Amino acid sequence: MERRWKVLLVTSVAVFMGFLDVTIVNVAFPDVRASFPGDSLASLSWVLNAYNVVFAALLVPAGRVADIVGRRRLFFIGLITFLVGSAVCGAASSVEMLVAARVVQATGAAILVPTSLGLLLPEFPLEMRATATALWGATGAVAAATGPSLGGVLVHATDWRLVFFVNIPIGLAALIPARGLLREYKQEGGKLPDLLGSLLLTLSVAALSLGIVKGPDWGWGDAKTTAALAAGILLLVALVWRSSTHRAPVFELSLFKVRSFSVAVSGTFLFSLAFYALLLCNILFLTQVWHYSILKAGFAVTPGPLMAAGAAAVSGRFADRHGQRVLAVPGPLIFAAGCMVFALTLGTESNYLAHYLPATILTGVGVGMSFASFSSAAVAELPPTRFATGSAIAACLRQIGAVLGISVLIALLGSGQSLHTFHQAYGLMAIPSAAAGILAFGLGRVRARTPLETAVQPAES
Repeated sequence: MERRWKVLLVTSVAVFMGFLDVTIVNVAFPDVRASFPGDSLASLSWVLNAYNVVFAALLVPAGRVADIVGRRRLFFIGLITFLVGSAVCGAASSVEMLVAARVVQATGAAILVPTSLGLLLPEFPLEMRATATALWGATGAVAAATGPSLGGVLVHATDWRLVFFVNIPIGLAALIPARGLLREYKQEGGKLPDLLGSLLLTLSVAALSLGIVKGPDWGWGDAKTTAALAAGILLLVALVWRSSTHRAPVFELSLFKVRSFSVAVSGTFLFSLAFYALLLCNILFLTQVWHYSILKAGFAVTPGPLMAAGAAAVSGRFADRHGQRVLAVPGPLIFAAGCMVFALTLGTESNYLAHYLPATILTGVGVGMSFASFSSAAVAELPPTRFATGSAIAACLRQIGAVLGISVLIALLGSGQSLHTFHQAYGLMAIPSAAAGILAFGLGRVRARTPLETAVQPAES
């Protein structure tokens, strides 16, 4: 196997772990709750929320630091941090210990995602970067989609602790070859990102995520929800002002001058609203309406990630030849069509082959095409010194989209998990997905460029 493909394999394994833990714990949550009967549901909810909030908040600062300090160095720090957090999660004897370990896990994942792409892209020539980025980007989507099925198998085999311990052999499988394989890349003479800007970004994302996640529980009109969302918006405004005036901003506004980047990350956000809501909605529908066991539901959703993986592999090569727009437009629209098939055909009686399978094949193909094209378009026209930063911003918006999409779904289903409500939910998912497809028309003809051809320049040193 050529070196470049080995690097792709190693970095993709790391990304797989980070995004897997976004969804795999959802299936294990009832088992976790049974292990700590003395703790309230509000306390236990932080087992899920802490990971999502910290992961989203630290992605961009981690990517910016990686570009300056060295991507290889931070990759290993992130991988070891994630494995330590996973081990402590599996051995946790209290909810407080489990939540703290989830924060450690999320910190490691936030480092792994941008550094992995920053290490991968320099290994590929310009004409192959769409293929590499498509496969890398689809790995995260496949991981998130695989979480419920893999989690169901692991919980059924033993208990919830195996959901965390499984990360250790996966991580070691990447860590051992990575030591002799990965090369160091960094911006020579660059400055570390603005510390105050990093703090503003972290707090703004954390506050927005907190308001979105807790809104259904607190009430959308509650003072706590309003305060969290208002604080997040004000902090975000302060971040934009700080980034526009600082010599080494953590959030580089100049990246958004590149049309392909700004359109791609916006499309990623819109598509993530629908994608992550669909993952949870499918599991809830299969278990609540069709009364599948967790294990059976896990296997039932498996064709989706398989189709996503296959579509992503083909999409990357196609994008290298014809550009990302020819995939970024139809991909979300195919996904939206799958959501409408769910909304219009699913009934109270289980009919997997005739009704569920065709829809999940459509959504799976749409996922592979969409994330593959948006991921590669986001970084295609950025200079190599901004690969990690650009991918971190895209992943951050993807994660915020996930939190918002799931929160809206929970708020909708909270009124009653009837068949009609599920039909409404599936129909609503088609809207942001279709919007992402329409937005993708604005990508233009994306092509990988050398640093001298791009309008984005490294931050002042």
